[in-house]
Amino acid sequence: MTESTRADSMMIRGHRFEWGLRTYVAAIINATPDSFSGDGVGGDQARVAQLTNAATDAGADIIDVGAESTRPGARTVPVDEELARLIPAIRTVREETDLPISVDTYKARVAAAALDAGADFVNDVWGLRRDAEMAGVVAQAGCPVVVTHNRRARPRIGAIGGHYPNSEYNDIVRDVIGDLTGQIDFATASGIDMDRIIVDPGIGFGKSPPQNLELISRLAELGDLGLPMMIGLSRKSFIGFALNDGKADRTSGTAAATALAILAGVDIIRVHDVRAMVAAARVADALARGNSQRAVEE
Repeated sequence: MTESTRADSMMIRGHRFEWGLRTYVAAIINATPDSFSGDGVGGDQARVAQLTNAATDAGADIIDVGAESTRPGARTVPVDEELARLIPAIRTVREETDLPISVDTYKARVAAAALDAGADFVNDVWGLRRDAEMAGVVAQAGCPVVVTHNRRARPRIGAIGGHYPNSEYNDIVRDVIGDLTGQIDFATASGIDMDRIIVDPGIGFGKSPPQNLELISRLAELGDLGLPMMIGLSRKSFIGFALNDGKADRTSGTAAATALAILAGVDIIRVHDVRAMVAAARVADALARGNSQRAVEE
């Protein structure tokens, strides 16, 4: 990977994200009928507006909008169907807030249309490798991109949740770092500026529940990549496996994993339960970054 020093900050839609100062929160809006977490809004734009305003009021810094479920075993959504779900939601969010919007898609045509409709950056769960044209779309737009680690694996749907039981890695953390290094090199070779790249270790993507837990426990090692990091832990099945309970509420488990991720240096958390996770992030920031006194003074 090209040698680089981590940029101190990134500007997105006039908002400055200062890495290492505090944790930023991306609120999830699923414009789907089949979200794994049961919060898909489908085409209900009134609900999209309600969720956007609730997330903003709860302290979100980013609104992340997607229109295709990425849960294990989910069906692939045709581009036109994804666009029909996504673009109205992007426009609704844009009307309600000036917060940056990330579009959760791995399809170049969808990303381009979303950016035209008001999105500010791309969150690609396949890290620019699923659609050969995606890197070019991002490079031409000059927008930030979240490069997520992922590997193809056969899913299993069980009582606790969808997961990938037979994913093969030699060392989960070093393999993720190696794969992400290749993805970052591909991005920069495609014309994407290094200081516009955010990495995501891809919790729940092509990894077994034990591998997810080990990866979370060793997240600090991903600091070797020298880039800001986003993570999506919210309500994922590794929490159900840790509890050995497929029906348990996963909010507390999400908060516990989120706090550990922040202590390991994560910069952005992608969440469903915004108010609860903002609170978890603030406490973790006070522990990890010494922000408690400044919060009192403000």
